[in-house]
Amino acid sequence: MNETPSRPRAEIDLAALRANVRALRARAPRSAFMAVVKADAYGHGMVPCARAAKEAGADWLGVATPGEALALRAAGLEGPLMCWLWTPGGPWRQGIEAELDMSVSAIWALDEVTAAAREAGRAARIQLKADTGLGRSGCQPADWPELVEEALRAEAEGLVLVTGLWSHFACADEPGHPSIALQLDRFREMTAYAEERGVRPEVRHIANSPATLTLPESHFDLVRPGIAMYGVSPSAEIGVPADFGLRPVMTLAAPLALVKDVPAGHGVSYGHQYVTQGRTTLGLVPLGYGDGVPRHASGTGPVLVAGKPRTVAGRIAMDQFVVDLGGDEPPVGSEAVLFGPGDKGEPTAEDWARAAGTIAYEIVTRVGARVERVHLGETPPPGE
Repeated sequence: MNETPSRPRAEIDLAALRANVRALRARAPRSAFMAVVKADAYGHGMVPCARAAKEAGADWLGVATPGEALALRAAGLEGPLMCWLWTPGGPWRQGIEAELDMSVSAIWALDEVTAAAREAGRAARIQLKADTGLGRSGCQPADWPELVEEALRAEAEGLVLVTGLWSHFACADEPGHPSIALQLDRFREMTAYAEERGVRPEVRHIANSPATLTLPESHFDLVRPGIAMYGVSPSAEIGVPADFGLRPVMTLAAPLALVKDVPAGHGVSYGHQYVTQGRTTLGLVPLGYGDGVPRHASGTGPVLVAGKPRTVAGRIAMDQFVVDLGGDEPPVGSEAVLFGPGDKGEPTAEDWARAAGTIAYEIVTRVGARVERVHLGETPPPGE
């Protein structure tokens, strides 16, 4: 943090994000780059991060929901923009008018998007998703011929333009997992089938963050880094961010709201799961699970308080948690850093993930709306 915060806040280092985008682009120099900014850019702030990624050379933006994609357009973000999580009755026509690339995994979605295209009087940009083994969205191989045939028929009628063929890995964060090669083979087979029947995609893509970092054979025409763009490792097996020239983008901190002396045997927080061993001082941090601090890290979450490492004492509550300061008496308002890049002794998001028994993706993404985002190095939008 550049200064002690007067309230809980997450500082977002956009210079680090831009550098991460450039480092990731260097891993796939012959492929286009889609910056994934779904879920409010993994908690970092969707619009500022999208702008920063574009400034650093991202060719595409990618989001999950139509609402996210339309919000980016409303904020003035132009260029290729893909949205992949559609449900029946979705805003297909708005997507067409916003020139979104919309993912289609099944005939029902193709039917809805073609109906919207007839209403709009213009072709929809669609990308056909193949389920190569992840088992979530995407068309099963057995149903792929029908989807391809119907998409080509709609394209011949001028209702759609098939701009992409794509899929998603299940285990790319586990290098050497046997499913990786199987999915790559299936993706090649399914894309080859579509192209043999006449599909002429602008892009074919399957590489997420771990595949961008470790699987050059998966890069095809485009890569889709998500969590790595924010300087968080996709998994412990992949390595730490610094191994790839990446730097964590978010630092989460808050000022101590209270420092007080307590006697030995004093219970701390709900359930008294922590009881002081001797006379000590307690510090109150005004962040809790209502702000995204995982309750599962009660008693284990690491915090840097006034330059010294501490651990959450007792249960994390909705709005606050306590650290045992061991008799130290830092002034009220002293900085408590939950996580950051780690180069000043503070914990990282990976440290919190281990403490909570989860993944670092969740740690950064779950930071709540009450926490102020401060975007460092933000470039003013055009016209401001």
